[in-house]
Amino acid sequence: MKKTKGINTICTHVGAIKDERFKGAVSPLYMSSSYAFEDVDAKRYPRYFNTPNQEGLSKKIAALEHAEAGMIFGSGMAAISHCLMAFLEAGDHIVFQQTLYGGTYNFATTQLEKYGVTYSFTQGWDTADFEREIKPNTKVIYIETPSNPLLTITDMQAVADLAKKHGLVTMIDNTFASPINQNPIDFGIDIVIHSATKYMGGHSDLCAGAVATSKEKMEKIWQSSICFGGSLSDQTVWLLERSLKTMGLRVKAQSENAMDLAKHLESHSDIEKVYYPGLENHPDHQLAKSQMHGFGGMLSFELKEGRDASQFMKSLQLIKPSMSLAGVESTVTSPVLTSHALMSAADREKQGIKDGLIRFSVGIEEVEDLVEDIEQALKKVKSNTVLV
Repeated sequence: MKKTKGINTICTHVGAIKDERFKGAVSPLYMSSSYAFEDVDAKRYPRYFNTPNQEGLSKKIAALEHAEAGMIFGSGMAAISHCLMAFLEAGDHIVFQQTLYGGTYNFATTQLEKYGVTYSFTQGWDTADFEREIKPNTKVIYIETPSNPLLTITDMQAVADLAKKHGLVTMIDNTFASPINQNPIDFGIDIVIHSATKYMGGHSDLCAGAVATSKEKMEKIWQSSICFGGSLSDQTVWLLERSLKTMGLRVKAQSENAMDLAKHLESHSDIEKVYYPGLENHPDHQLAKSQMHGFGGMLSFELKEGRDASQFMKSLQLIKPSMSLAGVESTVTSPVLTSHALMSAADREKQGIKDGLIRFSVGIEEVEDLVEDIEQALKKVKSNTVLV
């Protein structure tokens, strides 16, 4: 029997709790918030992240990310903030990648200085950009690849090697790729973070965060997290474990659909630009091929000048304009109005996020139906466009 189980086997079986009494096929749900403290193997409490369901799910997440340990949180931002606060203290400095999820950017620019932590943003995502920002008091490098919403790709191995050279901790937001398409720990990244609301949950019906790392680093995160209190209810933990069983199947279908749609949009006369690392003309295509198993279900695009992006989204009949991403249903959103709304217009401009940018989370529908919906919406927008 082979040592390493296949991805769908891990999704389905690792971390499942055996129903010893009734022999049910799925993990039992333990809703208790109060457990015995004498004659037990561990003192269990939801805020300690060690209820039976929390522990089972954490094992699955660790296995999916090739890590020694996993933890789950109440949201993606809880996972991000808990990790940052575990490894930063007054007087420290952190280097952030320039292209970041807007919530992370907002946390960095509004919260860190309250605790005496300084930060720098790179001017790009090349290794030299990171090295230029490293200072004597730098402790952490934080990256996101593929990035939200422009799908830029960062060389994980190069960043990990640079961090080891300077004795720094590396963190990555792996939400857009998911563990199905990318495993940063294999490239030397220390801590992998997810908004589990997205591909791990996959059905637009729960909110959670996840972290995977070594046992040593997880102990440090845990020591901070039990103070901050960002734990997840066992009801949601159980739902997330259920959702993870199909993650491999869902993400594979979404990635295949996204590739087909990116190619269709790339050659479309009404589309100015498409951002998708699976396209050969993407500047980071070769790098993406070298570190990803698949190119993911996320892409972004800009309409030709004069086409109204808001009207286009409102004209869609099948694809839903929606705040979040990575559900089984296809959705579109305006990063300017949602994920990056807390950034100033000037800061969005620096990242290349234009007002008309549309982020497309591709679902599992038949790709022909998605193309038909896009075409009818583009025709409506084009018919209302006044060419000057």
